[in-house]
Amino acid sequence: MKKIVSLFFALLLLAGNFSANAQRADYDVIPLPKEVKEDSTQVFTLRQGMGVAYDAANPEVYRNVQFLCQWVEEMTGITLKLTPDDKKAAIRVGLDYPVKKGEVETELTEQEQEAYIINVDKKGLTIRARKPVGLFRAAQTIRKALPVKKSEMVEFPFVEIKDQPRFEYRGVLLDCGRHFFTVEFIKQFIDVMALHGSNQLHWHLTEDQGWRFEVKAYPSLAPQGSVRAETVVGPGNSGIYDGVPYGGYYTQDDCREVVRYAAERYINVVPEIDLPGHMQSALHVFPHLGCTGGPYPVRTYWGVSREVLCGGNPETLTFLKTVLGELCEVFPSKYIHIGGDECPKDRWNKCAKCQAKIKELGIKGDDKHKFSAEHQLQSWINREVEAFMKERGRAIIGWDEILEGGLSGSSIVMSWRGIKGGIAAARQGHRVIMSPNVYSYIDHPQLKDYGKQPRTTDSYIVSASKIYSFEPLIPDSLTQDQQKLILGPQVNLWTEHVAYPQHAFYQLLPRLGASCEVQWCLPEQKDFEKFKNRLPRLKKIYDLMGVTYCRQIE
Repeated sequence: MKKIVSLFFALLLLAGNFSANAQRADYDVIPLPKEVKEDSTQVFTLRQGMGVAYDAANPEVYRNVQFLCQWVEEMTGITLKLTPDDKKAAIRVGLDYPVKKGEVETELTEQEQEAYIINVDKKGLTIRARKPVGLFRAAQTIRKALPVKKSEMVEFPFVEIKDQPRFEYRGVLLDCGRHFFTVEFIKQFIDVMALHGSNQLHWHLTEDQGWRFEVKAYPSLAPQGSVRAETVVGPGNSGIYDGVPYGGYYTQDDCREVVRYAAERYINVVPEIDLPGHMQSALHVFPHLGCTGGPYPVRTYWGVSREVLCGGNPETLTFLKTVLGELCEVFPSKYIHIGGDECPKDRWNKCAKCQAKIKELGIKGDDKHKFSAEHQLQSWINREVEAFMKERGRAIIGWDEILEGGLSGSSIVMSWRGIKGGIAAARQGHRVIMSPNVYSYIDHPQLKDYGKQPRTTDSYIVSASKIYSFEPLIPDSLTQDQQKLILGPQVNLWTEHVAYPQHAFYQLLPRLGASCEVQWCLPEQKDFEKFKNRLPRLKKIYDLMGVTYCRQIE
């Protein structure tokens, strides 16, 4: 009987091209592809030295093939060879995605441009996409399907995978205003984003506690505005300080390098210069731009400062347009974030220049919507900035406070104070990015037991399951046409209490895994228990990349 079983097993291996010594690929990856049709009874075996065929004339295709070969070798130790001979290749990569009858390439959505197909059959792996970005997404899927174990061969079950993301905007915010992170760290951060299919790095560059962007027209701004005398110790504002000066800023060449690196991984960098509030670091260098004339030390503790740019000083707009003009020269992003949040009006209420400007503009308060004349003054600044950016082909994004006092239709609202701002914006015809704090703020604890994680804030929990449960389109509150205005969701890593790379990655992971399925997958695909079962394989890649992550998940 044993001989019969052994003979049957041998025949099965021969018929299906199985190998007893091979590792096996698994397509149950994160984020889960849109459609996976697998035949696990048959496999193609990838071996050392096999060839990869591609269009050598296209540099983007070549770069993505290089990424694929790099990841296969990192994961398994298998080295692949590039070859122009399609017939001899085990992997074929091309921009030959099947075109539907009547389909016009220029009318494709951004999600459709990221679409890809992976086929595995007896001839090997075939990767097809409409655009090079789709090849990159497919290569990441293959990477995550691979076993993280050195092997001379890997079995790929026969499969057809068809995939594209649900949302065009899939964002992650990194706050470098509170704490400065090196360019090398940001590159690693981008690599982690790319692994998860996120495509927008919202880079928060200025804060009351530090100005991080070099402005050549104002050579003293970054060197002086980036340095605070000391930093408050511990969560909250304890009143205890470390007594150590803290600083750091990015040159424009640094920023261009980040943009270049991100673009190669199909990630757009959305820079943020927060205005007219969160500007105390700029006021430290240019006190005449404030309502009181200062002095304004670079802030050493957290929270909202009442020291903001003077809304009635004509030099304020000159300053902002100069800064934003240089920002546009460095960042090609079609989106530029202007903040607009948490701008107290205490100083404007008593400032002669601000009140004179309100009178000059004929601004009056809106009792119906409870918007003061000072709120309307901020809206006037926003519109001036928006017009300036529109001349440069850019659209502005602002936190949901920019709705207060009125907003033009081309502005994009990032809803952070829950979802109400996003709902209101969509109903008014504005495009929206959903980033509600209770679902998206990953500076908050992710575990119920504060003692099992690094200290951050002692407020609400934003667990992986909480993030995973979020539905950005709010179908009960928005019509289908209004839902089309939701560009996508974003998670935010604020860094008041996150000062080191290891802590930043701990806050990010594995919550970005949960968020990326919100960003990528259809609602009917999502199942948190199944997500948890898929997570251990993704964590092995985190280990291979050398990044810290939270070992527990709630």
